[in-house]
Amino acid sequence: MAYRKILVTGGAGFVGSHLALNWKREFPSAEVVALDNLKRRGSELAVPRLRAGGVTFLHGDVRMRDDVDAAGPADLIVECSAEPSVHAGYGQSPDYLVNTNLTGLINCLEHARRTGGDLLFLSSSRVYPIAGLRALPLVREGDRLVLAESNGPGWSAAGIAETFPLTGARSLYGATKLAAELLIEEYRAMYGLRAAIDRCGVIAGPWQMGKVDQGFVALWMVRHLFGGALSYSGFGGDGVQVRDILHIDDLFALAMLQTADWARSDGAVFNVGGGAGNSVSLRELTRHCAELTGRRLDIGCDAVTRPADIPYYVSDNSAVTQATGWQPQRGIDTILRDIHDWLIAGRAQLEPILGL
Repeated sequence: MAYRKILVTGGAGFVGSHLALNWKREFPSAEVVALDNLKRRGSELAVPRLRAGGVTFLHGDVRMRDDVDAAGPADLIVECSAEPSVHAGYGQSPDYLVNTNLTGLINCLEHARRTGGDLLFLSSSRVYPIAGLRALPLVREGDRLVLAESNGPGWSAAGIAETFPLTGARSLYGATKLAAELLIEEYRAMYGLRAAIDRCGVIAGPWQMGKVDQGFVALWMVRHLFGGALSYSGFGGDGVQVRDILHIDDLFALAMLQTADWARSDGAVFNVGGGAGNSVSLRELTRHCAELTGRRLDIGCDAVTRPADIPYYVSDNSAVTQATGWQPQRGIDTILRDIHDWLIAGRAQLEPILGL
């Protein structure tokens, strides 16, 4: 579907800026607006990139309905705004987390209700309960954890499916994402809103300002290239916990397919990630980074498992592939090479942001 105007909330963030720029590149005649409050350090670097790419930048906060409305009617809202850290709220006020992830979503829903736009919502794999994921039958095999059995309720060798049980606590971050999904379903039923939901796992690529609790793939490459401390944290500090990694450009490819065929996408809730073929443990990630940079680091050990830590998550993409034909096209090596080359080219600009 050719949209005339697309609003990307969180549009100066890592995911939002990529989606906004790629949409403008694919549809030059469309007006693409990126709304962002620039709270996260490094997001200010996206503003000149967005403007150079023909994207309109609007400095505003998704928590404020007037700021969302200032973008004007949009045919499509891509809701990328979020407090993305699963550790947010532990030992501190959850106000920013809840207001951004829930009030912000409601403001987007209301905007879509009044103006008739479609909604693509980026949810999270963190909607699945922590205890359930920790209870998976995992054993160590070499430098990673693997499933000791072939399948169970909502999981198999392909990863975690949408049918994984949702009973249990999942962190306030995960709870806001699941609550947002429920609100979207109610707006679909009550107001006829067209919407699709993607439960994304770990997304990575250039322009991600990596931190320990969000963007660890980029952080790992930063430390291997330029130095600094790294530690294997949780579950004994062995670094064998596993995640699957999705290149940001593969996520955009899916977004294009979903918004081009709403007959298949409307009302869908999909797990979206790199899948089993793009899964990696921290130990394996260290090896990849060392081979690419030629630099080997002494990785520290922090054995303490934090409340929201999970040992294993791999996205089962079967449902989204069956519905759309989409599959990730870029492997771990490509993801790391793209991050590596971006860091090398932009070091001078990135130094104050990344603390180099």
